[in-house]
Amino acid sequence: MAIERVREYFTKYNMEDRIREFDVSSATVELAAAALSCEPKRIAKTLSFMVDGQALLVVTAGDAKVDNRKYKDRFGVKAKMLSADEVENLVGHAVGGVCPFGINEGIDVYLDESLKRFDTVFPACGSSNSAIELTLDELEKYSGFKAWVDVCKEWFT
Repeated sequence: MAIERVREYFTKYNMEDRIREFDVSSATVELAAAALSCEPKRIAKTLSFMVDGQALLVVTAGDAKVDNRKYKDRFGVKAKMLSADEVENLVGHAVGGVCPFGINEGIDVYLDESLKRFDTVFPACGSSNSAIELTLDELEKYSGFKAWVDVCKEWFT
C-alpha cells in the first residue's frame, strides 16, 4: 500500500507521526480541504506528466491550473498528464494519493510558484485519505525537488 511506503519514507526523518489519515476521502482538492478544515488553495496537489518518455511531478497550490504556454516554455513539450494506470505504474502512487514522497526512482519533482504564498501546505501521503502539513522548507527537503517552476495560472494571493 502506497501510504505505508510514504510512512516508511518519513520514518527516516522521524516524521511518520505527522501523517494524518481520515475516515473520509481526501482524493480531490475539495475533499482534502474539507477533511483538513482548510482553504482548498492550501492543498498541495501533485500532478503527473510525461516529458520525453519520463514521468515528472509538479506540485501546485490547490487553486492553480497548469498554463499550457508556461508549461511548454519550461519543459519544451505540451503538457500531457499521465493516465491513472500510468501514474500508479510509473510514480508508485494511485490517483487521489499522488505525492512527491516515497516515489519510484528517477522521477523529477518540481514545485510551482503558486505554493510560495503559504507558510504551510498539505500534500497527500500516498492514499486517498491522507495528508501531512509541511512548511515550504520541509516540502523542498522531503520532496527532493529539482527546481521551483512557474507553470500555473488562475491563482491569486
